[in-house]
Amino acid sequence: MKAGDRSRIVVSVVSHGQGALIANLLSDIAAVCRMPVHVVLTVNRPEILPDLTLPFPVTVVHNAIARGFAANHNAAARAVPSDIFCVVNPDVRLTRDPFPSLVALLESPGVGVAAPRVVGSAGDEQDSLRSWPTPFGVVRRAVMGARATDRGSDWAAGMFMVFRTATFQAVGGFDPGYHLYYEDCDLCCRLNLAGLRLAMASDVTVIHDGQRASHRRPRYFLWHVQSALRFFRSAAYRQLRARRARPS
Repeated sequence: MKAGDRSRIVVSVVSHGQGALIANLLSDIAAVCRMPVHVVLTVNRPEILPDLTLPFPVTVVHNAIARGFAANHNAAARAVPSDIFCVVNPDVRLTRDPFPSLVALLESPGVGVAAPRVVGSAGDEQDSLRSWPTPFGVVRRAVMGARATDRGSDWAAGMFMVFRTATFQAVGGFDPGYHLYYEDCDLCCRLNLAGLRLAMASDVTVIHDGQRASHRRPRYFLWHVQSALRFFRSAAYRQLRARRARPS
């Protein structure tokens, strides 16, 4: 890519030794995506990569040290100039081109982030769109081990999010103070405070089977707790609560 060139859509994906999943995702993109894309693949720890002979450009970034979700995707947004920036998990599968509908939503007034409908491999609906979390709700889920029941349209989970790149950068991208978890909620909160909303493309479905590692692995559970505390102490959350408490 020459200096000054700009890709219409940059897709950012981060691999944590997930070469087989990356191969599946890239094959899906090659098979179904008709809108031109440029993939930024961040390798967060040493691994053998799949064959990257693909009908679209791939920029590979090798991290010297492992970085968190927010830092990796922020760096990807800067790596290749673009109009549209898409964050996608390596374990997502595509059955059709998601971008025409998602990009069309971003062209609607007041839309700051677009997301698809997310289902599991068995067709079960995933809780990818949610209402704003509350401290009580988070504690209840942690104690009872229940899955989220707060489905709404306030924020989108970070397995598949699409932004106008200029909007993503204008609000500062993801907060790198979150190593993992809540960076997606925090960003949607800041977009909301800036007068921008989340829109879901109901005609677009992607497949994702949630791993829910924080329910099984102590390190991930600790990251989850730390991120929850950071979010509920944040200025963005305080502003959101104050605004929602005002009489209509």
